[in-house]
Amino acid sequence: MSMLNRFFGKKEKEDLNKGLEKTRESLLGRLSRLVVGKSSVDDDFLDELEAILMSSDVGLETTNKIIQRVQKKVSTSKYIDASELNELLRGEMVALLAENNTTDIDFFALPKEVKPYVILVVGVNGVGKTTSIGKLAFQFKEAGFKVVLGAADTFRAAAVDQLKIWSERVSCHFYGKGMNADPAAVAYETVQYAIENDCDIAIIDTAGRLHTKVNLMNELSKIKRSVTKKLSSAPNEVILVLDATTGQNAFEQAKHFTAATDVSGLILTKLDGTAKGGVAIGISDQFKIPIRFIGVGEGMHQLQVFRKRDYVDAIFDK
Repeated sequence: MSMLNRFFGKKEKEDLNKGLEKTRESLLGRLSRLVVGKSSVDDDFLDELEAILMSSDVGLETTNKIIQRVQKKVSTSKYIDASELNELLRGEMVALLAENNTTDIDFFALPKEVKPYVILVVGVNGVGKTTSIGKLAFQFKEAGFKVVLGAADTFRAAAVDQLKIWSERVSCHFYGKGMNADPAAVAYETVQYAIENDCDIAIIDTAGRLHTKVNLMNELSKIKRSVTKKLSSAPNEVILVLDATTGQNAFEQAKHFTAATDVSGLILTKLDGTAKGGVAIGISDQFKIPIRFIGVGEGMHQLQVFRKRDYVDAIFDK
């Protein structure tokens, strides 16, 4: 059994369905009311559909794309019921995710020729970055990998301490030099530590100060150059953590971070706390970045590998 399937059984599917409950109730309820009394898919229908998608934080550009595709598939004189509309939207959302390189990869099937596999994790304070790193480390440990966590968020004392606590909780290695150390140096030395201690994976936390500050963006670029200097294949992933409950602010954060570094994947946290689960579709579409993991609860396994069809099904299945 692949690790992808190992980490997505009946319990995980239940967690996903429960985590997306608010989004599902909001979206399905409004879609059902939309088709009541309608005899055709006219301009008014499409305007209302646009408003519904926007309220789920799908985003303007992606909403327009979906609306255009709906128009092409449905004649203006043809009646559409709630079931047909749900199925049509479901198909378009899965298609959009596939177009944006969001495939159901087995993230735990790492290439054997790459060791250590270096993951940089970026994102602003408060999005659940450190918690996501801890949960990710736990799942890699469960999959049989030797992991080290690197504390390169050195501008906030709590960040270093929190990451060390997570390493102890997960029983994995930790490398840090305390507050005010040079983040790029910590990142470099974390990779060096991983090599010397035969670690399979190095997950490096980075500073989460306001993303609008130019110095932070420069710092991220410096960290990336530093790990590449130590290991030419690194970093293998740069993962951006976004809080789904922040809606359009998440789009802005993605804009700034993708401008500063080559983000290769996304983690969307706190989806269980919002009715705006459409943000996953919109951000992936707008930035053409695959979603790697989603947070649907507080538990260790509730940071789930993103599976596009299961995600969309959880939104549309009653």
